[in-house]
Amino acid sequence: MITVRISVGPSDIHGLGCIAEENISTGQMVWRFEPGFDLALSQAQIDSLSPGSRENVLRYAYVSKLTGDYVLCSDDSKFTNHSTAPNVKCLIPEGATGNELVCYAVRDIPAGEEITNDYRDFDRSPDDVSEVD
Repeated sequence: MITVRISVGPSDIHGLGCIAEENISTGQMVWRFEPGFDLALSQAQIDSLSPGSRENVLRYAYVSKLTGDYVLCSDDSKFTNHSTAPNVKCLIPEGATGNELVCYAVRDIPAGEEITNDYRDFDRSPDDVSEVD
């Protein structure tokens, strides 16, 4: 669940991206997994979806390093793009047993800047992730 104001807009990285609509301070929480709002789907649940629904989920979900669940953000944070020099760091909290994930700004992010993270921090199998930006 996004915890700051964002919009979706053109990205210099890939298609659309999350754009900060407010100034975000270093250390400020930007996103967290919220059970009941964000979805965590097992492989069996993914396999039971219609082809179109499965394609949509696989396009926007990440695979949790901790549980192997497919996690689908229910808000526009699903448009956050990957960067090897991100302005947001996502961490699996110590002692986590589920799909807990919390993302914090690693530097000040001015309104209008695209919000990025490094998918490799939390996604078991990120596709199309480049080592260079």
